[in-house]
Amino acid sequence: MTDGRIISEQQVAQVARLARLALDADEQRRLTDQLNAILTYMEQLNEVPTKDVEPTAHVFDLVNVYRADETRRTLTSGAALSNAPETEQHFFVVPRIVE
Repeated sequence: MTDGRIISEQQVAQVARLARLALDADEQRRLTDQLNAILTYMEQLNEVPTKDVEPTAHVFDLVNVYRADETRRTLTSGAALSNAPETEQHFFVVPRIVE
């Protein structure tokens, strides 16, 4: 564009209309300025040379931080149910919530 803007107020109005947003003139100007600031910054980022930069998923060299998956003894059904207020045939008994 001739005034150094990347997106015009008319384009913002068109997008707002398509998104069914009711913007007054002040909101439209403010959004146009904000979108132009964002797009100008994106253009700056596009100028950064990235040809020799390897893609990364994370900036730190991370490894799996989970513990090893190993088998071990678990609670027996009797131990799991020992503090239950009511049980029936190795199951917890709870109040009915659906009629």
